Parts: sequence; structure tokens; C-alpha cells
Amino acid sequence: MRRKMKNINNGFFPCMLFLLMCLVYSGIAIDPFSRSHSLKTECIMKPPRSIAEQELTLLSRSDEDDSDQEWENGAIREMAQRIQLQQGIIYSFSAWVKLRGGNDKKVGVVFRSGNGRLVHGGEVRAKQGCWSLLKGGIVPNVSGPVDIFFESEDREAKIYANNVLLKRFSKEEWKLKQNQLIEKIRKNKVRFEVTYKNKTTVKDAVISLKQTKLSFLLGCAMNFRILQSEGYRKWFASRFAITSFTNEMKWYTTEKVRGNENYTAADSMLKFAEENGILVRGHTVLWDDPKMQPSWVKKVKDPEELMNVTLNRINSVMKRYKGKLTGWDVVNENLHWDYFEKMLGVNASSRFYNLAYKLDPDVTLFVNEYNTIENPGEVTATPVKVKDKMEEILAYQGNENIKGAIGAQGHFSPTQPNLAYMRSALDTLGSLGLPIWITELDMPKCPNQAKYMEEILREAYSHPAVEGIIIFAGPEVSGFDKLTLADKDFNNTETGDVIDKLLKEWHQKTSDIPNIFTVDHENEEEDVSLLHGLYNVNVSHPQIKNLSTSLCLEVTKEMGQRQVVRVVINA
Repeated sequence: MRRKMKNINNGFFPCMLFLLMCLVYSGIAIDPFSRSHSLKTECIMKPPRSIAEQELTLLSRSDEDDSDQEWENGAIREMAQRIQLQQGIIYSFSAWVKLRGGNDKKVGVVFRSGNGRLVHGGEVRAKQGCWSLLKGGIVPNVSGPVDIFFESEDREAKIYANNVLLKRFSKEEWKLKQNQLIEKIRKNKVRFEVTYKNKTTVKDAVISLKQTKLSFLLGCAMNFRILQSEGYRKWFASRFAITSFTNEMKWYTTEKVRGNENYTAADSMLKFAEENGILVRGHTVLWDDPKMQPSWVKKVKDPEELMNVTLNRINSVMKRYKGKLTGWDVVNENLHWDYFEKMLGVNASSRFYNLAYKLDPDVTLFVNEYNTIENPGEVTATPVKVKDKMEEILAYQGNENIKGAIGAQGHFSPTQPNLAYMRSALDTLGSLGLPIWITELDMPKCPNQAKYMEEILREAYSHPAVEGIIIFAGPEVSGFDKLTLADKDFNNTETGDVIDKLLKEWHQKTSDIPNIFTVDHENEEEDVSLLHGLYNVNVSHPQIKNLSTSLCLEVTKEMGQRQVVRVVINA
């Protein structure tokens, strides 16, 4: 049957409507937690076949290669029953898609509820002649029926789909999967072998460990108010090992008057951070939003003059803090905005990254955007487009060796976060093979803020491409009114309790490490599970006074799932 349909929002067009059968089916759905399927899922010549497994899957459609279904824009080709979704359940969606005719285009999945509300569930850059995996999902706020669409930005696109699947998880099941993956991606098994020079085992050796540096960092932004409050400084230094400044390094703060630079606040905050062993992430060299330029810059209309003052800004701030920062947002939000591109040419951002790299080749340079992981309805800075932007910057002449990274800001709305979409977005960004940081995580006040924030934080921590998180939050005195972690007396809010709980959980507690490794028999071996990071290791013996040695141990994901540490005693 054929029937014309109206266009849906944002210039996309419905290509396929599944009014799908609500049947329990034992089939394969791409596991959203599968590392093998998460990151390398583009342009394969043949999609994988369905394989039976004991998983709960709500729908399955798998067309053989010689009869793939073609879905034209503006037409419904197939109908069945609608899918009934349940409030609070996490639904993971996957489908292999390809295009015929036209150029490579984004293809997305959309869920339409009974009241006509559209929920965008994920997207992929589909290609001609080969298959790409579209992943995403939905966490319904209400129970009820939904229709499932594919959408494309190209009216002429013809989309082929294979293995269209929807898989359900309770929140408990989802968290169990997260924890299983955390054990694999954040920890290693370490085996200590203590021997004499003649290779005989030292029995009853005592090995004590203390973590001195974490690999994965949960940090917090700070602002100038930290310079005015000793309580704020103590509160911050007792918790966080990394920060970024909200406004103090930005151009409109450091050069309010042309030619009159003032880094007083940024320098003082950096000094406090260094004195307390807190790493600092630079935010931001430039900002592509025209409203966020110093007022005098907006009056500079001559392109050559604007280029000169912009280059002066880059040189000034990057030389001043060279070697002191872990990374820089070079051109903030340069998908949502294009001030410098309009004024200085389409390659302006790429040129600025090139200069930043030359000024500080060892610092990590970020593309930093909002709505990339937190808003499935975004059209400007989608995961696909952020990935494209990073590839564009790296492809610019001289930029191929940049230490690039992705900054996903994470300004979530005060509603149930779509964890399935968030994971698929991180998968898309992670396919670049570059580090991802959640750089400005926050959420407006709401009754479930603490609960939702914990869900988001655990989702990020359980993704293999994410290397750290910085939340935009603080105690009441800091002025962070969206995400307040402590009251005026520095007593925790409910959300503050969540942050402290995760800081402890993601730090290797000494009490969790077996302190004595008893060797009763020759060559007996024992493993201990350790979070990635640096450790001080001390080896001693209760009966042998001269048997004592210390060493530094780094536990990393690059070492594989098991590391063997061999300690040779000279006694």
C-alpha cells in the first residue's frame, strides 16, 4: 500500500514507518554495551545475520540481502501493529542501513507517541553500497504506543534497512550491564610475583598498595568566587583533582579593553589549583558565538584587522599557560556558531587549531559542543556532525598530528535522561578513536536531580571512550544555582551526596586491596583487581628485616586485562 505523508520537523523526511508487532521475539539485537559492535560499524559490505539468543527483543525485522526493503520518502510501504512501550524501561534500537542514489546522508530513527510527540532516537551517516549501523533508543516518560520512523535529510534518498531491532532493559538490567563493562574497561587484574635472585619464591611476602593518581577523573568547574572564600577552597581541594574555569580564561574576561590584558583572576585560580595538585583544563581560547566576543572585537569589521587581533589572543593565552594545562577548547561551539568563519573564511577554525598546535604541541585540543549527547532532537551539533568537524580539523594541512579530543558539554534537561541515546552518541563520537570528556555536566533543579545525575555519570563512566568528566557545580557560595552540591555551611545537598559517593567509588580504596599475599607453595599466584591509575607498592616481610623494597606501579588499559608485576629481592 502507498500513502503520502507530510514532512516532519527540521527538514527531515520520513522514509519508513514501522507500525510494529508487539511480540516477544528471541533474536539478536546489537548489544549497546558490546565493545565489538560499538565503535567500528561503518561501511561493511554485508550486515551480520540474526542469531538466536536468549534475550528479550520486542521487534525484529531482518531482510535477506537479495530482498532488502526499499523505502521511498513520503510513502508508507508496510504496516503491522504498533509497539507498546513502558514508562521507565530503557529501549535500545539498532538497524543496519544503506543508501541508493544521491550522496552520503544522515539517517535517523524517530519514535512518534500517540499524541504526535516526536522523540529522535539516534542517527548515522549512511553511505551508498555498504551498510552502517544506526544505534539509539528511547526511555519513555509515559507508557503507550509508538510508531517508529526512519528519517533522512534528503528527499530523494532511498534507504535500505536490515536487522531492525528493539531491545528492552529494566534499569536494574542496564545498571548490571554497566557494572560488568566497568570491570572490563576501568580495572585490571594484577598478579604480584616476589622472588629472590635465584628465582625461588619469597613466601609470606607482605605487599601494600596505595593509589596516588587516578586514571579516570571526576572533576568540577570553579569560578572567581573561590578566591574569596576559604570554605569554598577547602571544600573543593578535598574532593576534586581536575577543574576548568567557567569564565576567567575567556577572551571577554582577560581583554575587556583592547590592548589591556588582565589575567589576574585566572593566574590566581591556577596558582590555587597547582598548590593543591589540581589539574586544569583550558576553557576557552576562542568562542565562535558572535555574542560572546569582547565588545570591542564586535566593532572590528576589517577581516585583516580581525585576524591580527585574533592571532594575538591565541598567542597571548596559549603562551602564557603553555605546559600548565591538560587541554584547551580552541574554538568553543564552532558547530552551533560560525562568527570567525563568516568573518575570516570557512577554514578559520582549522587554522586556529593549527596555530594552537604549533604553540603547544603537547596539549590536548578539544572540539567542544553542547546538545551532542544530551539532546536527541539536536540538528546542529549531532554526534555525526561533531565527528565530521573533528575530522575536518584533523584533515587540514599540518593538523594530522594534533592530540585531538571531543568535549561533550552535557547540559541535560530536568527530565529522565535517554541513556540508550547517550550511549549511542558516545559510540559515534568514540569511533574516531579519540578521547571523550564530558566537559560541562549540569542539570536544572528538579525533584529527581540527584537520581538523574547519578544515571548520567554512571553512563559516562561505563563507556570505554570517555576519559573524564567535569561537572558545572559547586557549593552555594560558588553561585552554581543549577547544580548546587552543598549549602551555605558546606553541608551536602542530595546531589552532593551522589557526587561524593561516586568520587569514593571510582577511587581505589586501600581497604579494598588485600594487604598480605601469602605464598604457601612454590609458584603460587594471586590476582588483585585494581582501578587504572598510579600506585605506590611496598614489599616487606614480617620475619626478614632487610627484605623491603618499594616501586611505582601504573595500571593501564593498554596493558590488557592482566598485568604481572615481578619483584626481585636482593636479600
